Amino acid sequence: MNSTGYTNGKLAGSVDWMDQRLGLARIGRKIMDKIFPDHWSFMLGEIALYSFIVLVITGVFLTLYYVPSSQQIIYHGSYLPLRGRRVSEAYASTVNLSLNVRGGLLMRQMHHWAADVFTAAIVIHLCRIFFTGAFRRPRELNWIVGIILLILAISNGFTGYSLPDDLISGTGLRIMFSIILSIPVIGTYLGFFIFGGNFPGKLIIPRLYIIHVFIIPIIIAGLLGMHLGLLIYHKHTQFSGKGRREQNVVGSPLWPTFVAKTTGLFLMTFAFIAALGAFIQINPIWQFGPYQPYKISYAVQPDWYMGWLDGAMRIMPSWEWTGFGHTWPLEVFIPAVALPGLTFTLLFAWPFLEAHFGKDKAEHHLLDRPRDKPLRTAIGAGALSFYVVLFGASATDVLANFFQTSLNLVLWSFRITVVIVPIAIAFLTYKICKELTETPYSGQRKRAVVMVRSPQGGYNAYRADPHPDTKAGQVAEPVPIEPESTQA
Repeated sequence: MNSTGYTNGKLAGSVDWMDQRLGLARIGRKIMDKIFPDHWSFMLGEIALYSFIVLVITGVFLTLYYVPSSQQIIYHGSYLPLRGRRVSEAYASTVNLSLNVRGGLLMRQMHHWAADVFTAAIVIHLCRIFFTGAFRRPRELNWIVGIILLILAISNGFTGYSLPDDLISGTGLRIMFSIILSIPVIGTYLGFFIFGGNFPGKLIIPRLYIIHVFIIPIIIAGLLGMHLGLLIYHKHTQFSGKGRREQNVVGSPLWPTFVAKTTGLFLMTFAFIAALGAFIQINPIWQFGPYQPYKISYAVQPDWYMGWLDGAMRIMPSWEWTGFGHTWPLEVFIPAVALPGLTFTLLFAWPFLEAHFGKDKAEHHLLDRPRDKPLRTAIGAGALSFYVVLFGASATDVLANFFQTSLNLVLWSFRITVVIVPIAIAFLTYKICKELTETPYSGQRKRAVVMVRSPQGGYNAYRADPHPDTKAGQVAEPVPIEPESTQA
C-alpha cells in the first residue's frame, strides 16, 4: 500500500470512529436533506447573517490599529488642519487608520455600512415575520431571540459609532449621559458608574471598546446559532400553495441547491457592502474634528436606527414633574426611556397577546397573507408609520432651514403628524385589507375571482381560491360563479 492509500485509510478510520460515537453521518444527512422554501422574502434573514460576517471580518482589521484611550495628545499626523491640536488617542488613531493605513478607510467604511445593513435586514426580516404571522406557536421563542438581536444590533451600532471620539460621537455620548441621568432615583448613580465619574470621564471609551468588540458580538453570535438551531428544529414556515401543507415544506434541499443560492447571496452581499464602502463616504470624522463640549455640528444626524429616538426627543415638549423628593425630566425620560421600553415590551409580548385575544393555541407552519389579517396588518402599518415620522423629526433643524421657516413651526407640525398619520394609516390599511378579503354579501374574496374567455368568445367567472368545504392541504378546482357566463 502506498503512502496515499495508507493516509486515506487512516482518515477514513478516524471518521468512522467519530461517527460511531457521535452519529455524525446521521446528523449530517438530516441537515443536508433539510428543505428551504424558495420565496425571496426568506433571504432577508440571510442578508443579516452575512452582514454580520462582514462586520466581524472588517472589525478584526480595525482593532489592529484603533487605540481605545481618552488620553489627550498633540496631533502630529498627516492631516494638516489638525496638526498641533489636542485630541484623544482614540480620535488620532481613527484618523490615522482612515488616512494613512492602506485599505483602512475602505475597511472602516465597509464596517460602518455593514452595521447599517445588518440592522436594516433584521428590521425588515422582523416585519416579514410579523405581517405573515411567523411568530405564532411554536416559534414564539425564536421571535424573542430576533427582538433581542435587534436590541443588541442597535446597542452595538451606537457603541461603535461612539468609539472615534469625534465631535458627532461625543455629542451622542453626552446625550446618552443625559438620558441615564433622567432615570429617577438611580440615574445619577448609574451614569457615574458607567462613565467612571462625571461626563465625559476617562473610562467610557475603553469600556465601550470592550462592550463593542467582545461582549455584544459574542452574545450576537450565540443568539444567531440559537436562532438557526430553532429554525432547524421547528422547520421552515412557508406560504400556502399547491402541495404545501402544515406538515411539509416545499422548496429546495440544503445540498446542493440551497448551498449554491446562499453562497451567491453571500458574495452579492459582500460585494454590495464593499461597493458602499468604496464609493459612498460615511462618517468623515477628520472633517468634524475632535469632541469639544461647546461645539456642535449642523446637518449631521445619527445612524438611521437611532433617528427615531433623536426625533422623539426633539418633538417632546419641555415637561418636568416634581414629586417624591425628585425632579422628573419628562422631556427626556418619556421619549428616550419610556418609549423604547414600551416599544420592545410590546414586541416581546405580541405573540402571546395575539394568541390570548385571538384564542389561537394551535401550531402554525403555513404563513398568512397580510390582507387576510386586517387588524394585525393595520396595527403593524400604523406602528411603522409612527416610527417613520419620528425618524423624519430627527431632521427638524435641516427642514426648517431648507424651507426657510421657523423651527417652532416644524416642531409643532411633527407633534401633530406623529399622532394623526399612524391613526390614518392604520384605518386605511384596515379598510383596504377588509375590501381585499371579503364582500358584504358572500364572504368571498374580491381578488379571488378569475375571468376566463372560452374558445367561442364568452367569458366565465371562476372563484380561484379553494372552496370553504375543501379539506386542509387539498387544492380545489375553480368553481363557477353565477351568472355562469356573459356573451361578448
